[in-house]
Amino acid sequence: MKQVAARIFLPPPAPPLPDGRWNRYEIVFWLLPIAGFFVFPGYHVFGSQIIIAALFAVSLDLILGYARIISLGHAAYFGIGAYTAALLAKNGWNESISGLILAGAAAAILGFLTSFLVVRGQDLTRLMVTLGIGIMLYEAANRASSITGGVDGLGGYTMARLLGIFPFDLGGDTAYVYSVAVLAALFWISRRIVNSPFGLSLRGIREGEQRMPAIGASVTRKLVVIYTGASAMAGLAGGLLAQTTQFVSIETLGINRSADAVIMLIIGGTGRLYGALVGAGVFMILQNYLAGINPVYWQFWLGLLLVLVVLFARGGLLGGLTTLIQRLGQRSS
Repeated sequence: MKQVAARIFLPPPAPPLPDGRWNRYEIVFWLLPIAGFFVFPGYHVFGSQIIIAALFAVSLDLILGYARIISLGHAAYFGIGAYTAALLAKNGWNESISGLILAGAAAAILGFLTSFLVVRGQDLTRLMVTLGIGIMLYEAANRASSITGGVDGLGGYTMARLLGIFPFDLGGDTAYVYSVAVLAALFWISRRIVNSPFGLSLRGIREGEQRMPAIGASVTRKLVVIYTGASAMAGLAGGLLAQTTQFVSIETLGINRSADAVIMLIIGGTGRLYGALVGAGVFMILQNYLAGINPVYWQFWLGLLLVLVVLFARGGLLGGLTTLIQRLGQRSS
């Protein structure tokens, strides 16, 4: 009787806190890009583009999936990082790693300065503020064409050998390995953040922002910190693009790039980190394949995929997969 009463009246046990340990599925997942280097030797350039898009999507997931900061101007920090790395290289500072760090620092400074505007409001206000910041930076870059190249883009620079050894070749071998290494390092940092007490407080803000001050948590401070960090990561992704392609288009600041990152998160699943990686891969591969079939109407099929994911895969592809595994486990038991 006591056991029956406990099942009825006592709350279910709380889920275990994340311990930060890597499971075997994660290890297998990270072996895939390594295998891709050898299995698809002719697609290293395209592969590096997928990796960079995934890194940008992870940076957006930190604020959207964990802090519920809705943004349509996240490309502003991506573009600032790209232009910083390109301008440094164009003016003689073409060492990759230090240039990439400075690109992330420039985006972090901009993210910190604008964070106080973003975190003040709620969902719609944040959406409009981030969109406005992105539009203003886009037009500023277009206006300063003598520096940024305007609509013609910024090129005419070359990167030095990576670590003084590996040249950035046309086949994209160095770019691919470099991109994977940067993504792995920043993903490890992101994973540590979301599994830390700070990450748990962000989830609390996401689930009930108005309740967090009652337990002594400074909501504004935490949102500023994560927004600045996500901006830095977006800047690193932009700097990586500028270094590996040795060209920066003004569209790196455009709303389309921000919207693409949101779509990647919807496809893969927000608040999961790995959803950003899966969503970026699916989006980029589908975009490349569908555009090759029909360069005019390919977005129709992408829109259809979004509708199907929203209707039948709650939480994106990873969320739908998790639900399916749980149902199969319940049936087998």
